[in-house]
Amino acid sequence: MSPQTTFDVEFTDTVAVVTGASGALGSAVVDRFRNAGATVCAVDVVEPDDDDSLLEPDDRTHFYEVDLTDESEVSTLIEDVVDDHGRIDHLCNVAGTWRGGQPIEETDLEEFDMLVDVNLKTAFLASKHALPHLQESEGAIVSISARSSLEGGEGDGPYRITKAGIRLLTETLAEENEGVVRANCVMPSVIDTPMNREMMSDADHEKWVDPGEIANVMAFLCSDGATVTSGAAVPVYGEA
Repeated sequence: MSPQTTFDVEFTDTVAVVTGASGALGSAVVDRFRNAGATVCAVDVVEPDDDDSLLEPDDRTHFYEVDLTDESEVSTLIEDVVDDHGRIDHLCNVAGTWRGGQPIEETDLEEFDMLVDVNLKTAFLASKHALPHLQESEGAIVSISARSSLEGGEGDGPYRITKAGIRLLTETLAEENEGVVRANCVMPSVIDTPMNREMMSDADHEKWVDPGEIANVMAFLCSDGATVTSGAAVPVYGEA
């Protein structure tokens, strides 16, 4: 990949909620929005590592430990964010996980339920409870789908199903909030993260997309430069 570049977006005096903030992509999104001037509410079920300086709390970065699959916790989270910061302008639904390797007839229900909960339910609940505040601010939602959601495939069907659900959730949010709240999603292929490098040690890592490059696209989709874009599923494959 070519060296990562950034572009100017201006989020001063706005508030961004980023779920899955302790992961590689989530922390890159936190950093991108913070550098653009936003107050960032970083949300995850686990606290970030002590050495993760991207999520070190400061006057514009605030961490909230929340189980995003629990509706009562999500409702309380949104109330707390608004109480603490007065508004919500951007919602980045990054929380998610990958599992694969088994055909449907060999997939445990527990694994299917887990993928639905972590990949789709979290985005649904965060969007549901943030929407009244996003409607007030005429804000934006960006969620994480996947390139593999565009077709069926062998071994990771439940993952693909949940990520296809993200695309349909995005289209529904866009349709229901036309002219008020913009909703888009991005579709990565393979993201260059430490976990993916460990799982696919023999792959060509040079073709993978850096999390910061995906964060750039998500920032653009929340910016004034994308005011005419809603309901889109944007490829962020790079060369992967």
